[in-house]
Amino acid sequence: MNPTIGRIVHYVISEGDAQLINKRRGDFSAYRARHAAAVVAPEPGEPGATGHIGHVGNYVAEGDIYPAMVVRNFGGTGTTVNLKVQLDGDDTYWATSRTEGDGPGRWHWPDREEGDRPASQAAPAAFRPDQG
Repeated sequence: MNPTIGRIVHYVISEGDAQLINKRRGDFSAYRARHAAAVVAPEPGEPGATGHIGHVGNYVAEGDIYPAMVVRNFGGTGTTVNLKVQLDGDDTYWATSRTEGDGPGRWHWPDREEGDRPASQAAPAAFRPDQG
């Protein structure tokens, strides 16, 4: 299959990915704890002002698998892609220039579940009572 833009694949987190993601989440947690009692709202452009993104979610580890959307394909039919990885939290991770394969830092197609219909077998048209 061709990893075209918008397709969903599975991405396996590498050790380096996990360190970056967990650092962002840890930094935000520390910031929130330090500023929890702040009475004065921050000014625009200061940390905590509207528009800043807080990275909140469960920590990740090497080998964890998350769904990812293909956002760029280098070469059309190649397997090197950029991915937007949907983490277990309110943020995502941009995995750049990743190749298809097994193991950490690589992406693969999701396994088919029993009863999944191959793409070549389209679902029957929906029944509409007005069409008898």
